[in-house]
Amino acid sequence: MKIGYLGPESSFSYHAAKRQFDTADLVAYASIPACLQAALQAEVDLAIVPIENSLEGSVHATIDTLSQNPELQVLAEVILPIKQQLLAVNPADFQKIYSHPQALAQSQKFLATNYPLAELIPTASTAAACEYVAKQHADQIAAIASFEAASAYGLEIVSSDIQDNDFNQTRFWIVSPKKVMDFGCAEKMSLILTLPSNQAGALHQMLAAFGWRQINLSKIESRPLKTSLGEYFFVVDLLLNRPSELIENAIEEIELLGGMVVRLGAYPVTITSD
Repeated sequence: MKIGYLGPESSFSYHAAKRQFDTADLVAYASIPACLQAALQAEVDLAIVPIENSLEGSVHATIDTLSQNPELQVLAEVILPIKQQLLAVNPADFQKIYSHPQALAQSQKFLATNYPLAELIPTASTAAACEYVAKQHADQIAAIASFEAASAYGLEIVSSDIQDNDFNQTRFWIVSPKKVMDFGCAEKMSLILTLPSNQAGALHQMLAAFGWRQINLSKIESRPLKTSLGEYFFVVDLLLNRPSELIENAIEEIELLGGMVVRLGAYPVTITSD
């Protein structure tokens, strides 16, 4: 079985994939859209991509790509604890620090306190930052990445656990256009809701369909439709702890009110330890 992930090797996506599919053939991709397209085009059986971080929120590249490719379905969710390390060839007064934008944001307090003048440079992944720093072999640049990435790229851990919060976690979705394997009993469902245009109170009506049925929404977020300014779709995560008939009835009510519902998938959730 081939599993696509946001690479290169030793990225957090790699570790999430490795924990779930230890014996699988893991294939690295340079971006989240490329990884998801690989699953869509059957280059890989499954793709594992980050969807949300507990400190910095949603990963928009994942949400937007899935919204544009409804054939892809979420089969499972994996929650991974995230601990960020400052890595370099040698300790120095770093002028440039490289990492994925989420990792830079998750470590902003540490960076502001210890390297206030350093230029923060975003990369496609944390592992890509390590790869670059290791190849440059310069003293005044550093990367932010995982503990495992230090040994993988021959870098020194200059500072450990620099994330702003010790409870830093990232949700990853395992995605495929077909049900390749059974991950267990579904605990959550994710939907994309598009409201009827120019209808006052439409969002309230959509949410009320869940509310009066006591269906617990664990998340709701708006994203631009990319059609015109002020037009949005909504990503909704709901818990499947109510009878399935109530959830189906809620979706039917939303559609009868003129809303459009796209099902991203119903899936189990696995929380991994350090």
